[in-house]
Amino acid sequence: MFIEIQKSMTENEKLIAEAFKNKDWNEIKTSDSWRILKIVSEFVEGFETLSRIGPCVTLFGSARTKHDHPYYILSEEIAYKLTQHGYGVITGGGPGIMEAGNKGAKRGGGKSVGINIELPFEQMPNQYIDRDKLINFDHFFVRKVMFLKYSQGFIVLPGGFGTLDELFEAVTLIQTKKIGAFPIILVGKSYWEGLVSWIKSVMLERENNISLEDMDYFQVVDTANEAVEIIDEFYAKYLLSPNF
Repeated sequence: MFIEIQKSMTENEKLIAEAFKNKDWNEIKTSDSWRILKIVSEFVEGFETLSRIGPCVTLFGSARTKHDHPYYILSEEIAYKLTQHGYGVITGGGPGIMEAGNKGAKRGGGKSVGINIELPFEQMPNQYIDRDKLINFDHFFVRKVMFLKYSQGFIVLPGGFGTLDELFEAVTLIQTKKIGAFPIILVGKSYWEGLVSWIKSVMLERENNISLEDMDYFQVVDTANEAVEIIDEFYAKYLLSPNF
C-alpha cells in the first residue's frame, strides 16, 4: 500500500512520507549501520586527502552564478591572486562561484581543491580542480567538517542558502572557540550590507543575542586586493607559511 501511494507523490512528498513510515527493527538496524559506514568512509577519505594540502583559503559562493557575471570574474581574480601570494584554494567543487575559484587557482598554477557534494541537480564537479584533490560527498555535514578543518581563511562571495549555511557555521565555530579565529571576508558590500545591518541592529542592539566583539569575526570588502591583503596580514601576524 505504501509503495502504491509513493508512485503518485512528488519527490518532496516521498521524503516526508518516508520519515513517517513504520519500520521494523531489522530494517532500522540495517539501514543505519550501512549509513554509519558510509559516513565514516567519507570522513576517512576526506582526512587522508586533505591532510596533505597544507594551509589553504576557502572560497564560498553560489553555484548559479554565470560565467559573465561580475562576481564570477571577481571570484576568479581573487583565487588567482591568492595563488600568486602562495596560497592554495579550496571550493565546494561545483559550478558558478566555485568553478571560478578553481579556475583562478588553476590559472595561477596553485593548488586547486574541490570538496563536492553530490546532488540530483545543479552540482557536478568543475573541470578546474586538480585530479588528486577532488572529493565527492553525499553528506553535507561531513563536507562542512572538511571545509572548516582544512581552511585557514574563508572568503565568502554572494550566494544562497548553502553559502549562508557555510558562513554561519564558520562564524559559530569561531565564536564558540571550536576553531581558531581565522579571517572571514565577505566580498560585495552591496550584497552583504543588508544582512550585516540586520545582524548589528537586531541581533546585537535590539535583542542582545550576540556580543559586540562578535561583529569583528568578519570583514566586508569589494575588491580582490582587499580580500587577499586581509589574508596576508593574518598570515604575517601569526608567522604562518603558505602551502607553496
